[in-house]
This record gives sequence, C-alpha cells and structure tokens, in this order.
Amino acid sequence: MHSAQRTMKELFNSEFRMQNCGNTNNNSTTNHQPLTTNHHKRNMKKQKRVLAVHDISCFGRCSLTVALPIISALGIETSVLPTAVLSTHTGGFSGFTYRDLTCDLVPVLKHWDTLNLTFDAIYSGFLGSFEQIEIVKSLIESYKKKDKDTLVIVDPVMADNGELYKVFPKSFPLGMKSLCSVADIIIPNMTEACLLTDTPYAKPPYTEEFIKTLLNKLAKIGAKKIVLTGVAFNNEELGTACYDAESGVTQYAMSKLIDGFYHGTGDCFGSALTATLVKGKSLSWAARAAVDFTVDAIVRTKDAETDIRFGVNFEEGLKDFAILCT
Repeated sequence: MHSAQRTMKELFNSEFRMQNCGNTNNNSTTNHQPLTTNHHKRNMKKQKRVLAVHDISCFGRCSLTVALPIISALGIETSVLPTAVLSTHTGGFSGFTYRDLTCDLVPVLKHWDTLNLTFDAIYSGFLGSFEQIEIVKSLIESYKKKDKDTLVIVDPVMADNGELYKVFPKSFPLGMKSLCSVADIIIPNMTEACLLTDTPYAKPPYTEEFIKTLLNKLAKIGAKKIVLTGVAFNNEELGTACYDAESGVTQYAMSKLIDGFYHGTGDCFGSALTATLVKGKSLSWAARAAVDFTVDAIVRTKDAETDIRFGVNFEEGLKDFAILCT
C-alpha cells in the first residue's frame, strides 16, 4: 500500500513537471491528462460491488451508517437497500422516530432489474418484519440466478443478552431461520444462535463442546459457514468461532474482554467481515481482522469516554484496516 502511494505521487510529480516545463506564462493553462496509463488500465481488476440491506439510523453509529463506510474503505462499491429510517437507533434513546420502508423495497428492486445489476455479495442485517424477510429472500434468489457466485452473508439481527428484541413477535426466529437457510455465511450472536436452533440460552463462559454442538446445529439450517460471535471460554476473553461445515474445521478469534456494552459493535464486526471476505481473504483471516478492528474501535471509544449510545469510533481505524486488507 505504501509503495503504491509513492508510485502515484511520483507519477503526479512527473506529470506536473512535464506540463509546466518551459512554461513562463503564469496565466497559462494546461490540459491535465489522466494519471492512469494504458498499461495500468489493462491490469486493473473489476471493482467489487456489495449490496447492504439494513436499516439506517440518522444518528448513532450502527447499521448502514457503519456498513457503508467500512465496506467502501476497502475499495468496494457499496450499494444500499434501506429497510427503515430512524432518527436514532433504539439502544438507550427514547422518543426516536421510525419510518418503515417496506413499501419502497420492491419498487427499488424492480428499477434495479432494468439496470441488469449484479453483486459480488449481499449482506443483510436488521429486518423489521416477515414481509421484509420474504423480500430479501426473493432478491437473493434473483441475484443468485444472475451470478451463482454471489456471496450471501446474513446477520440474523433479532436478539441479544438472552432476549428477543421487544419489537419482534416470539415467532420471528422462524422467519429469520428461513432467511439463514439461503445464506452462504451467517453471523449470529449467542442469543440468536440459541433462538435459531431451539437451544436454551446460557450465559458465558461456555465449554468448547457446547459451542461446537451449537455450530453443528446452525450448519444444519443451510449455511455452510458460520461465524458465531460472543464466544467466551473464561472471564478474560471474548471472540468468535468460525465453522466450515464442509471441512468440519472450527477456528477461534479471541481478544481481551473489555467491560461495558457498546452499541453498533455487531454491525462494525459484520461489515468488516463482509469487506475482507469480498477482498478474497479466508474466513478465519477475515474473522481475526474483524475482531481486531472492532476491539480497537471499542478501546478508542472507551478511552475518549464517549457516550456509549453514540456507537464506537471505527472511523479512525479505517485507514489502517484498509492497509491491512490490501
């Protein structure tokens, strides 16, 4: 990354000198030519494109306000399909506004059909109803028909800390389970994993046997790769378990536990994971990078004593994250 930046600077300086060589008229203008040479054009790869299907909170870093900058930071074109617009997220705020966008989803997708779009990945998060789940399942089927290699990543956002979010009916996990069945990768937290598999929720720490049993149950839903978050085997570390159902291999990415609850960390992790996978990294590599990126954001937020409702400071880590993933 650094060498590439130096090369661009050298090209710029070289072009600037050529355009101004022998120019004694301070008022003269030059026709700037693109810095990309024909050789570079021939060797440029097609830019990756991701569709992020989440709600958008106008304030409070979560969902699309997290996914869009993180995925884009890795040079990936990021399209969005907002499922709802909120004045803030719902964690710790009162009096927030909420506008459901279900009625807009199908018209947007119909317009996109006229553009013959394809996506390298589809990444879904919070969906507010069974109807939205069915719409997202339909769009996944549609884009998979266009390109069978489209990677589908589902974050089954619906619960945490042992409880289903109050906005959802008790039957909602069945709908989310049906969406997970058409995914390539799912990234549930421990509560969501238990709801998806009818497993009684237990507080950490966990045994490795419990985690592996849960991963096997999740794989039977349909997705061949699982990234389970909120995994803890002791009171000092927290992280993820990555399971590849085809190879049967389970790998862990753990980090030092930081006290407190920080909003938006799941979206931060999921977005970083999606971006690195689209860049061609392995699942275990992507999980390790996403864990470290998220933990760093939490540490910055904690050190600054920022109101935890405002989300975590991931922005100041984007440059290093992009360099790491190049």
